[in-house]
Amino acid sequence: MKLLALETANEQCSISLVDETQELFFQLDTRAKAQTQTILPMIEQGLQQTGLEFAGLDAIAFSRGPGSFSGVRINAAVAQALAWSQDLPVVPVSTLQALAQAAYRLEGLEQVTAVLDARMNEVYIASFVLDEQGIMHCIDEEKLMSYEPAAAYAKHCLIGSGAKLLQADAEHQTITATARDIASIARVYAAQKQWVDAEHALPVYLRDDAWKKIADQGKAK
Repeated sequence: MKLLALETANEQCSISLVDETQELFFQLDTRAKAQTQTILPMIEQGLQQTGLEFAGLDAIAFSRGPGSFSGVRINAAVAQALAWSQDLPVVPVSTLQALAQAAYRLEGLEQVTAVLDARMNEVYIASFVLDEQGIMHCIDEEKLMSYEPAAAYAKHCLIGSGAKLLQADAEHQTITATARDIASIARVYAAQKQWVDAEHALPVYLRDDAWKKIADQGKAK
């Protein structure tokens, strides 16, 4: 099994190529909002360095949101286009779940509440615990909430860019997910054929009118 994982939902860009047991290629570009310029060249470089072709892939995974509106949209669009062109299934992975997986990978945390800054005095939030397959599993519903109810909704250690908005001294607010975390989750789901076709590889914004609020999101602090 060969899988390509894409992550652009957090305003950075990374890709990972994995098989059943190991990572074959990883690249991260930390420049903010450079996804449209970097994602396709990074994929091409990954395929060249591993000697793989699109025809040799079994699935494409992507971070489906919630997160940066433009980042989520870019990720979904690229995943859909590649999947359509190669007739490949797609594994959508929650951005919050990937963040929780990063907390396990980087800090060994097995119970976390993942929180992302959603701007406009709101956060995206959900709680996760480690399952028997080494994957952080969601134990409640992903929500878009203002700060006070979000703090009450949190169940475990706060992680991610929104953690400091709920708790000023949050210890793990700098943890971010990459395509490595998307790949770790998607590898398990792909082995179980938990995937969708390109048509149903859709972004998840949680904010229904997100497209109307791009300007406001950019201005909000």
